[in-house]
Amino acid sequence: METITPCLWFDSEGEEAARFYVSIFKNSEIGAISRYGKEGQEIHGKPEGAVMTVAFTLNGQPFTALNGGPHFKFNEAISLQVPCETQEEVDYYWSRLVEGGEEGPCGWLKDRFGVSWQIIPTVLPKMLNDPDQAKSQRVTKAFLQMKKFDIAALERAYSG
Repeated sequence: METITPCLWFDSEGEEAARFYVSIFKNSEIGAISRYGKEGQEIHGKPEGAVMTVAFTLNGQPFTALNGGPHFKFNEAISLQVPCETQEEVDYYWSRLVEGGEEGPCGWLKDRFGVSWQIIPTVLPKMLNDPDQAKSQRVTKAFLQMKKFDIAALERAYSG
């Protein structure tokens, strides 16, 4: 089976978004860029030569950005998760992705293009799945008060 490639629908900012994301993540690059032609202009409404799709990879994961027009908007029903080993990684991805966007609760943010991201410490699922329910409940109570995750505060809650 081939890799599943998420396709992100933008109005006309697909190339700008792809370049922004590639600037943030290691092992990332812009691939092929296709452009609209005269054919189908009565349907797509884009000028000839405008960017139609941008193939790009983020940390080795392929994506496609489609400039499909203003018909659809991003919402929190789908988000991209970024697992982080350290607080420095959490801080880096959070600060870069939220530029021009908005913070949300519990490690969620929307970037300036409206795409939702979750910046998640890798230790969090381990804490939440601990068989000791008191530990996992303390961690839950702690993270529900956070926007950007604070690993040290989560560890303190976990330890009691």
